[in-house]
Amino acid sequence: MFRDTSTEKIIVPGYALRVLDLLNASGFDGYLVGGCVRDFLMGRTPKDYDIATNASTEQIERVFADFRVIETGIKHGTVTVISDGKQIEVTTYRVDGTYSDCRHPDSVTFSTSLEEDMSRRDFTMNAIAYSPRTGLVDVFGGAGDIRQGIIRCVGEPDRRFNEDALRIMRALRFAAVLGFEIDSQTSESIHRNCGLLGKIAAERITSELFELVCGKNAAHIMREYSDVMAEILPPLKDMFGFAQDNPHHIYDVWEHTLHVAENMPPTVELRMAALLHDVGKPHCKTSDENGIGHFYGHADISAEIAGDIFKNHLRTSKSTSDKIITLVKNHGETFIPSKKIIRRRLMKYGEETIRQLLALARGDVMGQGVDVETRISELDEAERLLQEILSQENCLSLKAMAINGHDLSELGIEHGKLMGTILNRLLEEINDETLENNKSALAARAIELYKQNKS
Repeated sequence: MFRDTSTEKIIVPGYALRVLDLLNASGFDGYLVGGCVRDFLMGRTPKDYDIATNASTEQIERVFADFRVIETGIKHGTVTVISDGKQIEVTTYRVDGTYSDCRHPDSVTFSTSLEEDMSRRDFTMNAIAYSPRTGLVDVFGGAGDIRQGIIRCVGEPDRRFNEDALRIMRALRFAAVLGFEIDSQTSESIHRNCGLLGKIAAERITSELFELVCGKNAAHIMREYSDVMAEILPPLKDMFGFAQDNPHHIYDVWEHTLHVAENMPPTVELRMAALLHDVGKPHCKTSDENGIGHFYGHADISAEIAGDIFKNHLRTSKSTSDKIITLVKNHGETFIPSKKIIRRRLMKYGEETIRQLLALARGDVMGQGVDVETRISELDEAERLLQEILSQENCLSLKAMAINGHDLSELGIEHGKLMGTILNRLLEEINDETLENNKSALAARAIELYKQNKS
């Protein structure tokens, strides 16, 4: 959807309009800029509102003397005004100096020109301003690019990316999330300059990558910009064009990976697990006498490589990386539609992880392109059985058993490794439906197991 502001005004929320009005009443410009204008033109509700002005930071602080003002980026002309409890960044028009680190300007020069301020921005769709007084200010054709679904650098792409190499990842992220195409000159520059990403902090790369992989157009963008993906995650390069030579696969490892990813629910854990689940395959391929490729142990190797990636190339919370690595390591888990098997998987992984593994298995099958319908129907049945087991509140943990360690100690079974073994065996037999979950039956079986282990 594209909104034409020649016939429709941007509805500015009261807390932001108040800031604009106060700037104007004090004799200064006040324009909404960047993402909030872009979002409105796309028919989306902006998450936040940024304002650009010709007022200096000292003048901004005087205008908002009755407000709480935070000097968030005073060196770069930015202060945060708290209006009705909401934060609004107000920034003085500026022109950036050189970028010796390919990320931050070495210096900034404040300006009184909105056009100069817009000319330093990354993409035309973000170089648009709006004021309720004057309407849309679109010097670089950003509105037209939004209408056509194009991401285009403001000015010379090489200059924009050399100023801030993270803009390369931002371009890919916008394209993946919004479903836009990248302008040809901008695209050529991305391929030419992607080596600059080595200068960008892993935290910033990770943030952009996680949004990119969750985008609706992620597989297409990762395919078109595989060189960028290899730049930020070097182990991926080994997958490119790597033939599987296996009747269960019609794609090479990289193309299979992209098909798996696009068939995943758009969560960071599942999309990243899909991206890394077969990264170990090129390191363990063997061929039998018929020339058929096999990849024994590839899940463990993929998990090891995933661990190295999170250690050396990406930065995220340990809980997130651990979950992704767990999914990669266990992505080959079988889900035969049997209550006995599903109960055991549920006991081993827990509900959240087993659901994620089922989703990964489904995507893996769809990404192989062979015998899809039969195998998907088996997974459908496995998910149905999982739901049935969960709804019946089966005994899925030691806490749910009608007997515990204290009870076993009263039966003469000492605390220790053997007691733990017996408790887990009782739980398995309950879930295999060979033993009832009542205290007397469990006690009798526990004594039997104890005698067997002691003999």
